[in-house]
Amino acid sequence: MKILFIEWASFGNEDIKEAFTAEGHTFVCFPFSNKDGRKDAEIEKALSGALHRETPDVVFSFNYFPVISQVCRKESVRYISWIYDSPYVMLYSYTAVNPCNEIYVFDRELYMEFHNAGIQTVHYMPMAVNTDRLDRMYPDGFDSREQLPGLYDISFVGSLYTEQHNFYDRMTTLSEYAKGYLEALMEAQMKVQGYNFIQESLSPIMDDLYKALPMDPNPDGVESREYLYAQYVINRKITGLERIDLLCAIAERHTLDLFTHDTNVTMKNLRNHGTADYYSQMPYIFKQSRINLNISLRSIKSGIPLRAFDIMGSGGFLLSNYQADFLEDFMPGEDFVYYESKEDLLWKIDYYLSHEEERAAIASNGHDKVAAGHTFRHRIREMLA
Repeated sequence: MKILFIEWASFGNEDIKEAFTAEGHTFVCFPFSNKDGRKDAEIEKALSGALHRETPDVVFSFNYFPVISQVCRKESVRYISWIYDSPYVMLYSYTAVNPCNEIYVFDRELYMEFHNAGIQTVHYMPMAVNTDRLDRMYPDGFDSREQLPGLYDISFVGSLYTEQHNFYDRMTTLSEYAKGYLEALMEAQMKVQGYNFIQESLSPIMDDLYKALPMDPNPDGVESREYLYAQYVINRKITGLERIDLLCAIAERHTLDLFTHDTNVTMKNLRNHGTADYYSQMPYIFKQSRINLNISLRSIKSGIPLRAFDIMGSGGFLLSNYQADFLEDFMPGEDFVYYESKEDLLWKIDYYLSHEEERAAIASNGHDKVAAGHTFRHRIREMLA
């Protein structure tokens, strides 16, 4: 099969290209700037030309772009997209129902939202990793019980939402009532794992939110204002507060290694290394950490974040918050471990730091489970079937 690959600065580009080739497909890259993924006459013209010139069987992109869908609908070419971002507002574009679309999301609860609305173009598909590439990074073989020299006891790789994504703190003109309402709402949500009630709770203060930080639905979309504020503002703030709170609690008891954009974050026993390159550094961090933390972005309803697959695929031990989709493919206590509260997290960190063989066996099982059924090659077979 011939694939026109919409290439932009996304995670996984090289991995999926390798998988296309390994599965016997050919691909042609179409350079894409996603500054405006909804409408762009220049992109539309260039893409139409590429479709006529290359005559691919399908068009593929990481994340979904309405402008790509509109051209594929016009040219009667199948458009496959695989969304790894959350939230992702362009999924709510009217164009999502175009019959050329096959849109995959990694969050089953999000998929069910579209399924229950009768939308047939959105499907569920978990994320994946290229375990072949990750295994090649360890020249002495891949046995978690004979790990590389341990550099870190506990590691976290991810954003603390203290930098450019922190829209919440821009709402400096909120009324005292709205501030109190949001603070109580966020405090309550931080105590609950597995269910997010932010979006459904915003109606009483929507006018205050809009005055403090105007956000409007897109003209071609069906998203609500409640969706925008819940997913892009408040859930990000909750995630930042939660991550800081948990990391502070851990650092009170252990040395903690952090890899994040904000190098100004400091706390007791914390070593802040700044960012880590996705391809060349992150796999080694995951492999060489006794415990790798996943603290999911609160806008992810039930899905397994890409970070979790990256950790397990690298042979690292994964300690994650509860996400319902884990239980469809992985066994807690055998392939990974999840925590239910701050107290549970701290207890499990102490336990697994002192139980080397059990921890290593779980890391090995997680890697093998991912390699056996959750690689890019597996996902390509499903998408192109």
